[in-house]
Amino acid sequence: MKKYGCIGKKLAHSFSKEIHAKLADYKYELIELDESEIAPFFAQKEFAAINVTIPYKQTVIPYLDYIDDIAEKIGAVNTIVNRNGKLHGYNTDYYGMKALIEKVGIDAAGKKVLILGSGGTSKTAGIVATDLGAVEILTVSRQATKEYITYEDAMTKHSDAQIIINTTPAGMYPDCESQPIALAPFQKLEGVIDAVYNPLCTNLILEARQRGIKAEGGLYMLVMQAVAAVEKFLDASIQKEDADQVFAAVLATKENIVLTGMPGSGKSTVGKLLNLEGFEYLDTDTEIEKRCGCAIKELIREKGEDYFRNLETEVIREISLNNGRIISTGGGAVLREENVNCLKRNGKLFFLNADLNRLQATEDRPLSDTYEKLEKLYAERKDIYEATADIIVPDLQTAKAEAEYILAKREEQIL
Repeated sequence: MKKYGCIGKKLAHSFSKEIHAKLADYKYELIELDESEIAPFFAQKEFAAINVTIPYKQTVIPYLDYIDDIAEKIGAVNTIVNRNGKLHGYNTDYYGMKALIEKVGIDAAGKKVLILGSGGTSKTAGIVATDLGAVEILTVSRQATKEYITYEDAMTKHSDAQIIINTTPAGMYPDCESQPIALAPFQKLEGVIDAVYNPLCTNLILEARQRGIKAEGGLYMLVMQAVAAVEKFLDASIQKEDADQVFAAVLATKENIVLTGMPGSGKSTVGKLLNLEGFEYLDTDTEIEKRCGCAIKELIREKGEDYFRNLETEVIREISLNNGRIISTGGGAVLREENVNCLKRNGKLFFLNADLNRLQATEDRPLSDTYEKLEKLYAERKDIYEATADIIVPDLQTAKAEAEYILAKREEQIL
């Protein structure tokens, strides 16, 4: 008998199993079902409680004996509890979305809100925004109807919107390059929420933060809806402090550590010293050499720096897709904005601010194989390193000290 779990069509990249493992002491299974398997699953009722995800949040409603007021108002159910053979449906996404907006510090009272997308999560966002006091809520879809406006209308006729909530899959793994809407037209924007949690930061969130706008991806929402679900599953109460600790623990297993800095600043050495359990160490230069089958010095000599940079971008794009990685980058990786965005989707950038006097010119680095080249690179790049970094690591006496500094700063930020 499957006691607890989550049903959906595709669950390979779901974080739910590990979140529930941190919240409660029961076995939680990911159960992939196609449409033809839904009716038999509910006929058997071989579960104590389940979560429901895309695309079945509305499909399951006819199988329920009871649906709570919030779920009925939204028209979608993501949590079902089997009480003596009677199925009770709830929508804990509501609590997750509300908690996320409050965490970011976005005040919706009296504000104009654009909700991107017209699915179940869109309806959840609309109810939450209403309950938080928004005065105007517009749903944005690809086609205009009596209920929806188009993206073009959103950008031209409603550019005074103060809050944008994305509930579409745009930007979701593996299609991380996409973005549902550009933010440039929205000059009064105060906050951006994205329900997408994989990657941790979509392009939408990155753009908002670059513009100085409060913005957050959907991982906190995912954890907080799971907290509310567990409370329904077990008829228990979980304190906010405990829920926040679970979020911090989940984020700590997902957020990549990305090391940037000059050639010879010790990125590889520090990266290997970090040695976090469950994390994979990757060096972009090593990955490039594996791909081209030669040393980077030979690659640049034979095919030129532009070819090398394009290959570097390709490698960074691929290795940044996954969570739980320590990534040591080449000295010039941050020169391309697209590289920085790829690295920031799932990671924090730590700049090893090694003093020029500590750096050495070496023959295996063709762009800094003389002190004159090294000095020139340092002058050209230092401001870029600092501007793209989330954390600047001071020039400490040992690589071990720098690794310890990184881990301490990371824990401080996550908590």
